Amino acid sequence: MGLKRIMPFIIACVALASASSAAAQTKRKVIIDQDARGAATTDQQSILMFLQSPNVETLGITVVSGDMWRDEEVAHTLRMLELTGHQDIPVYPGAVYPLINRMEMIERWEKLYGTVHYQGAWNGHRPGMNLGDGLRGKYHLPFEVPDLAEGNPKLQAQKEDAAHFIIRMVHKYPHEVTIYAGGPMTDIAQAISLDPHVSELAQELVVMGGSIAPVVPKDWVAENRREFNFWWDPEAVHIVLTSPWHKITITTVDISVKTRMTKELIAQIAKSSSPASQYLAKYADEEFMWDELAVAGWLDPTVITQQTQYFMDIDISHTAGYGNVLVWTDGAQPGLGEQLVNIPEELNKEKFYKMFIDLMAEPPAAHAAATK
Repeated sequence: MGLKRIMPFIIACVALASASSAAAQTKRKVIIDQDARGAATTDQQSILMFLQSPNVETLGITVVSGDMWRDEEVAHTLRMLELTGHQDIPVYPGAVYPLINRMEMIERWEKLYGTVHYQGAWNGHRPGMNLGDGLRGKYHLPFEVPDLAEGNPKLQAQKEDAAHFIIRMVHKYPHEVTIYAGGPMTDIAQAISLDPHVSELAQELVVMGGSIAPVVPKDWVAENRREFNFWWDPEAVHIVLTSPWHKITITTVDISVKTRMTKELIAQIAKSSSPASQYLAKYADEEFMWDELAVAGWLDPTVITQQTQYFMDIDISHTAGYGNVLVWTDGAQPGLGEQLVNIPEELNKEKFYKMFIDLMAEPPAAHAAATK
């Protein structure tokens, strides 16, 4: 074949490669840090929103204890990746325990100040206690992984731990990586403790957690400022929220409870034959869409119709207020490292639900091996 005949083919290949490279460069990079309860809960569904988005490059999923113990959550996450066609996304085990908080400390707190009804992985550890709020299965010790209802995974988690993975990624892609925290902040606090430049090197921090102006079911009123994700590891929250991020957005339970995964919504999702939709159709149940809303607001800010800003920290005094969220208006904050936080207050529900349904209907996309 002569040079004149082969040149158009070479030019076309170069153009295609350039286009693919440009498309990859425009994708928004994210690290998903989750206490990944499963199967098909708000935790797993929020992960899927990132994975199903064609405009997002998920660098990896880091898993921290919270709603369940870490190792069981890792298993649920690996199995979800298998069932939804996202086997190429790496999973990194994170912290098993909070930095300081322990089950025994909370038992002491309860004797002094009152019952904490929802305790995540600690729920059910005492005789007569039942798992609540949609948790499935029976209480077990931290490193025991029961057989999963959705089947046990063949995929394996990475050997690298979550904190070092986070550090490595923000150095590899300075000012390009969003860190999404859908569970307790222990992994991120560990990363910052090892490398204080993590918050400055990240592009932004997106969080689901906390409560400042609760509109909640009656049973929660007495615990309204002790939102679980923050309460599980208050010291980690303090480390993270007093670090110098370029931007922090925190979706509190105050707005999350305005959403709901219903039987009707699951039925709509089930109409799609995509692997993600069928995973939800089989395993999802009714609950608030806590973590999904935080993802939606990052993917498309127009889903949020009203927001406010406060300086935020958390009570780590180990008194009656331990784990309570603290906020101040501009000028009233103590000035001890508190950061200004964007806090969504209202949403366009129709747009949010449509976004979720549409994302679940997407086919699984190929993900670049960007973490090597």
